[in-house]
Amino acid sequence: MLKVKNLSFAYGDKPVLKNLSFNIQKGENISIIGASGCGKSTLLQSLYGLHDVNGKIFWKEKQLLGPNFNLVPGEDFMKYLTQDFDLMPPLTVAENVGKYLSNAYPRKKQQRVNELLALVEIKELAKTKAKFLSGGQQQRVALARTLANPPEVLLLDEPFSHIDHFRKNKLRRNLFSHLKASGTTVLVATHDSTDALSFADKTIVMKAGKITAMGSPIELYNHPPNAYVASLFGEVNELPASLFFEGQPPRKKIILYPHDIRLSSNGKYRAVVKNVFFKGSFFLTEVEMQGKSIFVEHPEGLEKGKSVRLHIEQGLLEKRSG
Repeated sequence: MLKVKNLSFAYGDKPVLKNLSFNIQKGENISIIGASGCGKSTLLQSLYGLHDVNGKIFWKEKQLLGPNFNLVPGEDFMKYLTQDFDLMPPLTVAENVGKYLSNAYPRKKQQRVNELLALVEIKELAKTKAKFLSGGQQQRVALARTLANPPEVLLLDEPFSHIDHFRKNKLRRNLFSHLKASGTTVLVATHDSTDALSFADKTIVMKAGKITAMGSPIELYNHPPNAYVASLFGEVNELPASLFFEGQPPRKKIILYPHDIRLSSNGKYRAVVKNVFFKGSFFLTEVEMQGKSIFVEHPEGLEKGKSVRLHIEQGLLEKRSG
Protein backbone atom coordinates (compact mmCIF):
# COMPACT_ATOMS: atom_id res chain seq x y z
CA MET A 1 0.00 0.00 0.00
CA LEU A 2 1.13 3.55 -0.79
CA LYS A 3 0.31 5.88 2.11
CA VAL A 4 0.53 9.65 1.92
CA LYS A 5 0.03 11.58 5.16
CA ASN A 6 -0.30 15.38 5.41
CA LEU A 7 1.93 16.00 2.39
CA SER A 8 2.82 19.65 1.72
CA PHE A 9 5.42 21.30 -0.49
CA ALA A 10 6.28 24.82 -1.59
CA TYR A 11 8.60 26.42 -4.13
CA GLY A 12 10.07 29.13 -1.91
CA ASP A 13 7.10 31.01 -0.49
CA LYS A 14 4.64 29.58 -3.00
CA PRO A 15 2.67 26.57 -1.67
CA VAL A 16 2.12 23.93 -4.36
CA LEU A 17 0.85 20.92 -2.38
CA LYS A 18 -1.33 21.56 0.64
CA ASN A 19 -1.81 18.86 3.27
CA LEU A 20 -2.60 15.89 0.99
CA SER A 21 -3.51 12.52 2.51
CA PHE A 22 -4.61 9.34 0.73
CA ASN A 23 -3.99 5.58 0.54
CA ILE A 24 -3.56 3.50 -2.60
CA GLN A 25 -3.81 -0.28 -2.63
CA LYS A 26 -1.25 -2.42 -4.44
CA GLY A 27 -2.19 -2.92 -8.09
CA GLU A 28 -4.62 0.01 -8.30
CA ASN A 29 -4.65 2.41 -11.22
CA ILE A 30 -5.09 5.97 -9.94
CA SER A 31 -5.69 8.94 -12.21
CA ILE A 32 -4.85 12.42 -10.96
CA ILE A 33 -6.73 15.15 -12.79
CA GLY A 34 -7.10 18.89 -12.43
CA ALA A 35 -6.50 22.20 -14.16
CA SER A 36 -2.99 23.16 -15.26
CA GLY A 37 -0.90 24.28 -12.31
CA CYS A 38 -2.99 22.40 -9.72
CA GLY A 39 0.02 20.36 -8.52
CA LYS A 40 -0.36 17.04 -10.38
CA SER A 41 3.23 16.83 -11.63
CA THR A 42 4.66 18.10 -8.35
CA LEU A 43 2.77 15.36 -6.51
CA LEU A 44 4.35 12.68 -8.71
CA GLN A 45 7.78 14.26 -8.29
CA SER A 46 7.32 14.30 -4.52
CA LEU A 47 6.29 10.64 -4.44
CA TYR A 48 9.39 9.77 -6.46
CA GLY A 49 11.65 11.62 -4.02
CA LEU A 50 12.63 14.67 -6.05
CA HIS A 51 11.47 17.14 -3.38
CA ASP A 52 11.97 17.46 0.34
CA VAL A 53 8.42 17.67 1.60
CA ASN A 54 6.55 18.16 4.82
CA GLY A 55 4.53 15.08 5.71
CA LYS A 56 5.22 11.40 5.19
CA ILE A 57 5.13 8.95 2.29
CA PHE A 58 5.20 5.18 2.82
CA TRP A 59 5.35 2.21 0.45
CA LYS A 60 4.28 -0.77 2.53
CA GLU A 61 6.22 -0.16 5.75
CA LYS A 62 9.09 1.80 4.21
CA GLN A 63 9.16 5.57 4.46
CA LEU A 64 10.19 7.27 1.20
CA LEU A 65 12.54 10.21 1.65
CA GLY A 66 13.66 13.15 -0.49
CA PRO A 67 17.03 14.43 -1.76
CA ASN A 68 18.20 15.49 1.69
CA PHE A 69 18.40 11.78 2.56
CA ASN A 70 19.08 10.12 -0.82
CA LEU A 71 22.01 11.16 -2.98
CA VAL A 72 20.31 9.51 -5.98
CA PRO A 73 16.56 10.16 -5.99
CA GLY A 74 14.04 7.40 -6.44
CA GLU A 75 13.65 3.80 -5.30
CA ASP A 76 14.46 0.53 -7.05
CA PHE A 77 10.81 -0.54 -6.99
CA MET A 78 9.52 2.73 -8.48
CA LYS A 79 9.72 4.27 -11.96
CA TYR A 80 8.79 7.80 -12.99
CA LEU A 81 8.08 8.75 -16.61
CA THR A 82 8.36 12.51 -17.02
CA GLN A 83 7.20 14.70 -19.89
CA ASP A 84 10.89 15.03 -20.80
CA PHE A 85 11.58 11.63 -22.36
CA ASP A 86 15.34 11.60 -21.64
CA LEU A 87 16.24 9.20 -24.46
CA MET A 88 19.79 8.72 -25.76
CA PRO A 89 19.64 10.35 -29.24
CA PRO A 90 22.58 8.40 -30.81
CA LEU A 91 21.12 5.02 -29.75
CA THR A 92 18.50 3.10 -31.68
CA VAL A 93 15.00 2.51 -30.37
CA ALA A 94 15.88 -1.06 -29.37
CA GLU A 95 19.08 0.08 -27.65
CA ASN A 96 17.22 2.75 -25.67
CA VAL A 97 14.65 0.22 -24.45
CA GLY A 98 17.26 -2.41 -23.61
CA LYS A 99 19.75 0.00 -22.05
CA TYR A 100 19.07 -1.10 -18.48
CA LEU A 101 18.48 -4.80 -19.19
CA SER A 102 21.15 -7.32 -18.33
CA ASN A 103 23.43 -8.51 -21.13
CA ALA A 104 23.99 -11.87 -19.41
CA TYR A 105 21.27 -13.51 -21.50
CA PRO A 106 21.23 -11.82 -24.96
CA ARG A 107 18.32 -13.86 -26.35
CA LYS A 108 16.17 -13.18 -23.30
CA LYS A 109 17.03 -9.48 -23.49
CA GLN A 110 16.14 -9.30 -27.19
CA GLN A 111 12.85 -11.11 -26.53
CA ARG A 112 11.95 -8.62 -23.80
CA VAL A 113 12.79 -5.65 -26.02
CA ASN A 114 10.65 -7.07 -28.83
CA GLU A 115 7.71 -7.62 -26.45
CA LEU A 116 7.85 -4.04 -25.23
CA LEU A 117 8.19 -2.54 -28.71
CA ALA A 118 5.18 -4.57 -29.80
CA LEU A 119 3.23 -3.36 -26.76
CA VAL A 120 3.72 0.30 -27.74
CA GLU A 121 3.42 -0.49 -31.48
CA ILE A 122 6.82 0.72 -32.57
CA LYS A 123 8.59 -2.54 -33.46
CA GLU A 124 9.16 -1.42 -37.06
CA LEU A 125 11.41 1.39 -35.78
CA ALA A 126 13.64 -0.86 -33.65
CA LYS A 127 16.79 0.04 -35.61
CA THR A 128 16.00 3.74 -35.99
CA LYS A 129 18.07 6.16 -33.93
CA ALA A 130 16.10 8.10 -31.33
CA LYS A 131 17.20 11.46 -32.76
CA PHE A 132 15.15 10.77 -35.89
CA LEU A 133 11.89 10.07 -34.05
CA SER A 134 8.86 12.33 -33.74
CA GLY A 135 7.67 13.46 -30.32
CA GLY A 136 4.95 10.82 -30.22
CA GLN A 137 7.38 8.07 -31.23
CA GLN A 138 9.83 9.19 -28.56
CA GLN A 139 7.07 9.06 -25.97
CA ARG A 140 6.23 5.47 -26.90
CA VAL A 141 9.90 4.47 -26.67
CA ALA A 142 10.10 6.12 -23.24
CA LEU A 143 7.03 4.15 -22.12
CA ALA A 144 8.60 0.89 -23.30
CA ARG A 145 11.91 1.68 -21.59
CA THR A 146 10.13 2.44 -18.31
CA LEU A 147 8.61 -1.06 -18.37
CA ALA A 148 11.84 -2.88 -19.27
CA ASN A 149 12.46 -3.78 -15.62
CA PRO A 150 8.89 -3.96 -14.30
CA PRO A 151 8.42 -1.62 -11.29
CA GLU A 152 6.07 -2.17 -8.38
CA VAL A 153 4.98 1.47 -8.60
CA LEU A 154 4.78 3.41 -11.87
CA LEU A 155 4.32 7.19 -11.99
CA LEU A 156 3.21 8.53 -15.38
CA ASP A 157 3.08 12.27 -16.14
CA GLU A 158 0.84 12.93 -19.16
CA PRO A 159 2.04 9.69 -20.81
CA PHE A 160 0.05 10.11 -24.06
CA SER A 161 0.30 13.87 -24.58
CA HIS A 162 2.41 13.68 -27.77
CA ILE A 163 0.75 10.63 -29.32
CA ASP A 164 -1.66 10.89 -32.26
CA HIS A 165 -5.30 10.49 -31.29
CA PHE A 166 -5.94 7.60 -33.70
CA ARG A 167 -3.12 5.60 -32.08
CA LYS A 168 -3.69 6.73 -28.51
CA ASN A 169 -6.84 4.72 -27.76
CA LYS A 170 -5.39 1.32 -28.64
CA LEU A 171 -2.11 2.12 -26.91
CA ARG A 172 -3.95 3.04 -23.71
CA ARG A 173 -5.94 -0.21 -23.77
CA ASN A 174 -2.80 -2.27 -24.33
CA LEU A 175 -0.69 -0.47 -21.75
CA PHE A 176 -3.19 -0.37 -18.90
CA SER A 177 -4.26 -3.99 -19.52
CA HIS A 178 -0.59 -4.99 -19.33
CA LEU A 179 -0.04 -3.04 -16.12
CA LYS A 180 -3.20 -4.41 -14.49
CA ALA A 181 -2.22 -7.97 -15.38
CA SER A 182 1.25 -7.45 -13.90
CA GLY A 183 -0.15 -6.06 -10.63
CA THR A 184 1.67 -2.74 -11.02
CA THR A 185 0.47 0.17 -8.89
CA VAL A 186 -0.02 3.10 -11.30
CA LEU A 187 -0.53 6.82 -10.75
CA VAL A 188 -1.26 8.84 -13.88
CA ALA A 189 -1.26 12.64 -13.91
CA THR A 190 -3.46 13.58 -16.85
CA HIS A 191 -5.69 16.22 -18.38
CA ASP A 192 -7.46 13.62 -20.55
CA SER A 193 -10.82 12.48 -19.18
CA THR A 194 -10.47 9.11 -20.97
CA ASP A 195 -7.52 8.22 -18.74
CA ALA A 196 -9.59 9.14 -15.69
CA LEU A 197 -12.85 7.45 -16.70
CA SER A 198 -12.01 4.36 -18.72
CA PHE A 199 -8.97 2.90 -16.98
CA ALA A 200 -8.69 4.24 -13.43
CA ASP A 201 -9.87 2.36 -10.35
CA LYS A 202 -9.95 5.66 -8.47
CA THR A 203 -9.60 9.29 -9.48
CA ILE A 204 -8.02 12.07 -7.43
CA VAL A 205 -9.21 15.57 -8.35
CA MET A 206 -6.82 18.40 -7.49
CA LYS A 207 -7.33 22.14 -7.45
CA ALA A 208 -4.81 24.76 -6.27
CA GLY A 209 -2.65 22.17 -4.54
CA LYS A 210 -5.48 20.47 -2.66
CA ILE A 211 -7.49 17.29 -3.17
CA THR A 212 -11.06 18.43 -3.80
CA ALA A 213 -12.53 15.00 -4.53
CA MET A 214 -11.52 11.35 -4.62
CA GLY A 215 -13.53 8.30 -5.61
CA SER A 216 -14.33 5.88 -8.39
CA PRO A 217 -14.71 7.47 -11.85
CA ILE A 218 -18.35 6.37 -11.95
CA GLU A 219 -19.11 8.04 -8.62
CA LEU A 220 -17.38 11.29 -9.53
CA TYR A 221 -18.95 11.45 -12.99
CA ASN A 222 -22.51 10.63 -11.91
CA HIS A 223 -22.41 12.61 -8.68
CA PRO A 224 -19.92 15.47 -9.18
CA PRO A 225 -19.65 17.54 -5.99
CA ASN A 226 -19.26 20.75 -8.01
CA ALA A 227 -18.97 22.14 -11.53
CA TYR A 228 -15.16 22.09 -11.41
CA VAL A 229 -15.09 18.32 -10.97
CA ALA A 230 -17.75 17.78 -13.63
CA SER A 231 -15.96 20.06 -16.12
CA LEU A 232 -12.85 17.87 -16.01
CA PHE A 233 -14.88 15.09 -17.66
CA GLY A 234 -16.24 17.23 -20.51
CA GLU A 235 -18.78 19.95 -21.29
CA VAL A 236 -21.02 20.84 -18.34
CA ASN A 237 -23.93 23.13 -17.53
CA GLU A 238 -23.94 24.86 -14.15
CA LEU A 239 -27.43 26.34 -13.87
CA PRO A 240 -29.39 28.18 -11.16
CA ALA A 241 -31.72 25.82 -9.34
CA SER A 242 -34.35 28.57 -9.58
CA LEU A 243 -34.75 27.75 -13.29
CA PHE A 244 -36.40 24.48 -12.29
CA PHE A 245 -37.66 24.88 -8.73
CA GLU A 246 -39.48 27.74 -7.03
CA GLY A 247 -38.13 29.33 -3.89
CA GLN A 248 -34.48 28.38 -4.48
CA PRO A 249 -31.71 30.72 -3.26
CA PRO A 250 -29.84 32.48 -6.10
CA ARG A 251 -26.51 30.80 -5.26
CA LYS A 252 -27.85 27.23 -5.42
CA LYS A 253 -26.77 25.46 -8.64
CA ILE A 254 -27.64 22.32 -10.55
CA ILE A 255 -24.99 20.53 -12.61
CA LEU A 256 -26.15 18.89 -15.84
CA TYR A 257 -24.18 17.30 -18.64
CA PRO A 258 -25.36 17.98 -22.22
CA HIS A 259 -26.55 14.37 -22.56
CA ASP A 260 -28.79 14.83 -19.49
CA ILE A 261 -31.00 17.16 -21.52
CA ARG A 262 -33.17 16.19 -24.50
CA LEU A 263 -34.95 18.27 -27.10
CA SER A 264 -38.55 17.06 -27.20
CA SER A 265 -41.85 18.46 -28.45
CA ASN A 266 -43.27 17.50 -25.06
CA GLY A 267 -40.49 19.18 -23.11
CA LYS A 268 -41.40 21.35 -20.14
CA TYR A 269 -38.93 24.17 -20.74
CA ARG A 270 -38.89 26.62 -23.67
CA ALA A 271 -35.59 27.66 -25.27
CA VAL A 272 -34.11 29.07 -28.49
CA VAL A 273 -31.20 27.61 -30.49
CA LYS A 274 -28.15 29.92 -30.41
CA ASN A 275 -25.32 27.81 -31.87
CA VAL A 276 -24.70 24.32 -33.23
CA PHE A 277 -21.38 22.44 -33.17
CA PHE A 278 -20.91 19.18 -35.10
CA LYS A 279 -19.25 16.53 -32.89
CA GLY A 280 -19.42 13.50 -35.16
CA SER A 281 -22.01 11.25 -33.54
CA PHE A 282 -24.10 14.22 -32.34
CA PHE A 283 -24.50 17.99 -32.52
CA LEU A 284 -23.60 19.97 -29.42
CA THR A 285 -26.42 22.49 -29.42
CA GLU A 286 -26.31 25.72 -27.45
CA VAL A 287 -29.74 26.99 -26.51
CA GLU A 288 -30.86 29.97 -24.45
CA MET A 289 -33.41 29.58 -21.69
CA GLN A 290 -34.44 32.57 -19.60
CA GLY A 291 -31.19 34.32 -20.47
CA LYS A 292 -29.00 31.32 -19.61
CA SER A 293 -26.93 29.37 -22.15
CA ILE A 294 -27.43 25.60 -21.97
CA PHE A 295 -25.58 22.94 -23.97
CA VAL A 296 -27.56 19.93 -25.20
CA GLU A 297 -26.63 16.85 -27.24
CA HIS A 298 -28.92 16.35 -30.23
CA PRO A 299 -28.68 13.88 -33.15
CA GLU A 300 -29.51 16.50 -35.79
CA GLY A 301 -28.31 19.99 -36.65
CA LEU A 302 -30.86 22.70 -36.01
CA GLU A 303 -31.20 26.22 -37.41
CA LYS A 304 -30.20 29.14 -35.21
CA GLY A 305 -33.22 30.94 -33.82
CA LYS A 306 -35.42 27.84 -33.82
CA SER A 307 -37.74 27.52 -30.81
CA VAL A 308 -37.34 24.21 -28.98
CA ARG A 309 -38.47 22.53 -25.79
CA LEU A 310 -36.16 20.87 -23.28
CA HIS A 311 -36.91 17.70 -21.36
CA ILE A 312 -34.98 16.87 -18.17
CA GLU A 313 -35.92 13.99 -15.91
CA GLN A 314 -37.44 15.35 -12.72
CA GLY A 315 -35.66 12.75 -10.63
CA LEU A 316 -32.31 13.81 -12.03
CA LEU A 317 -33.02 17.47 -11.27
CA GLU A 318 -33.92 16.58 -7.69
CA LYS A 319 -30.82 14.43 -7.29
CA ARG A 320 -28.44 17.05 -8.71
CA SER A 321 -30.01 19.80 -6.63
CA GLY A 322 -29.66 17.76 -3.43
